[in-house]
Amino acid sequence: MDWYTLAKNREKELIEELRELLQIESVLDEEKATADAPFGPGPLAALTFMLQKGEEQNMTVKTVDNMAGHIEMGQGEELLGILCHVDVVPAGDPATWTYPPFKGEIVDGKLYARGAIDDKGPTMAAWLAMKLVKDAGVQLNKRVRLIVGSDEESGFRCVDRYFEKEEMPTIGFAPDADFPLINAEKGIAHLVFSQKQPREVEENLLSFTAGKRINMVPETATAVLKQASTDTGLKFQKFLSENNAEGTLNLEGDRYIISIKGRSAHAMEPEKGRNAAVLLAKFLTTELKTGTGAQFVRFVTEVFEGDHTGKALGFDYYDDMSGETTLNPGLVVFGENGGTIEVSMRYSVTYPFEEKITGVQQQMTEKPFMLDVAGNSKPHYVPEDDALVQTLLSIYQKHTNDFSKVLSTGGGTYARVMKKGVAFGMLYPGEPDVAHQADEYVVVENLVKAAAIYAEAIVKLAGK
Repeated sequence: MDWYTLAKNREKELIEELRELLQIESVLDEEKATADAPFGPGPLAALTFMLQKGEEQNMTVKTVDNMAGHIEMGQGEELLGILCHVDVVPAGDPATWTYPPFKGEIVDGKLYARGAIDDKGPTMAAWLAMKLVKDAGVQLNKRVRLIVGSDEESGFRCVDRYFEKEEMPTIGFAPDADFPLINAEKGIAHLVFSQKQPREVEENLLSFTAGKRINMVPETATAVLKQASTDTGLKFQKFLSENNAEGTLNLEGDRYIISIKGRSAHAMEPEKGRNAAVLLAKFLTTELKTGTGAQFVRFVTEVFEGDHTGKALGFDYYDDMSGETTLNPGLVVFGENGGTIEVSMRYSVTYPFEEKITGVQQQMTEKPFMLDVAGNSKPHYVPEDDALVQTLLSIYQKHTNDFSKVLSTGGGTYARVMKKGVAFGMLYPGEPDVAHQADEYVVVENLVKAAAIYAEAIVKLAGK
C-alpha cells in the first residue's frame, strides 16, 4: 500500500481540518473552568471538535469527564493507543508573532499557529492515518484508539483521569516529539523555592513578576521599585547594551517600573531561550543591596544565571542514556510574602532523585529559601531492542531513508503514562524546534509524510 500517495491525495482535507482546530484557542483557563469544562472553554472546544470528527467517520467515540476522550476503530482484545493532545500553551505577546497565532496562515509551505507542531499538527496527521487505514479496508486484529487529552501542557490531569476509568493500551505511541523515535524521557519535577521571610516594610523592591507556565522560559519580566538612584536609568541602558537585550524603565507616579525582554522556549531545552527573569534579577543585584528583595534577586542570579544544569546547588547530573539534567525557573515572583521561584526540572533517567533533593534541602537551611517538591513524574524508558521500538524505527527508515539513532528528551509526552509507549515524531531530524515559541509552525509536506508513517505504523502494529 502506497500510504504516502494516499495521504498526499488528501492533503487539502488534512490542512482544512487542522486549520479549524488551530483556530480554537485551547489554552488552559482556570478562571473560566467549570464542572462541564474543567480546563476552561477552549480546551473543551478542541476536544469536542476531535470527537465530533470521530463520530462523522462512524467510529466509536467516548469522552471522560470532558477532560479526555477517544476515537476507536478495529476489533480484538489488545489495544494500540495513539496519544495526542489538543491544548496549547499561551501565545504570549501577539506583537512577537509575524502571523496571527490562532489563524493558521500558510506561507512558503509552512503553516503558522500556536499548536502547529505541539501538538495539533501531529494529532491531525495521526487522525488522517486512522482514516486512511479505515478507508483502505485493512483488517485489524487489535483495536486502534486515538486518545485525545486537553491538559497535557499543565500537568496531564486529563490522561490521569482518563486512565482511572479506561483501559491501558497494550502498546502505543505519542506523536508529540521527534523522529526517528524517543525511547527515553527524563523525569519531570516541579520544584518550588520559597523565601523564608516576607517582604520588609521598608523594602525597595515592591514586586517582581515573570513567567506564565513553569514549562516555558519567561519571555518578559517586570519589577517595581519604590525608589531609584539618579544614575539607575543610565546603568540600565548600559546593562541592556552590554547584554544585547531590550527593556524599559519608566516612572509611574512615585514608582519605578523596570521591564526586560527575553526569549521564550520549551522548558525541556531552556538553553534555546533567554530567561527574562534571570536577566532582570541580574541587573537588580546592582540596585538592591539589603533586605529580602536583595536576597531574592541575588539567589535567582547565583543559582540560574549562565547555567541550566543547577550546578550551583548540586542538581547537575548526566547519563549517556538521556543526557544532562536541566532546570527552568518558569514562574518567578516577589511580593508581600517574599519571593517564590517555581522550577521545571528535567532529570536524567538514572538520576538519584531523592539523594539529590535531600542534599539541596540540607543546603537551604543556611540560605534564605527553602525547597519543596510540588510534583514529580518519574523517567520513562523502553529499551532500544524492544519489538515496538524496532518496528516503528523500520517504518520511519523505510519512508525517509534516514537511519538516525533513537533519542532521549527532556520533554514529557503521553508516552510516559503508558506501560509500553514511546514518542514517535513528528519533528524531523535537523528541523528547528519551535514549540512554545512565537511563530510556531509545521511544514505542510512533513505533515503528509507523518500521516503516511502513522498509517503504516497502525497496520504493522495492529493489522492481521
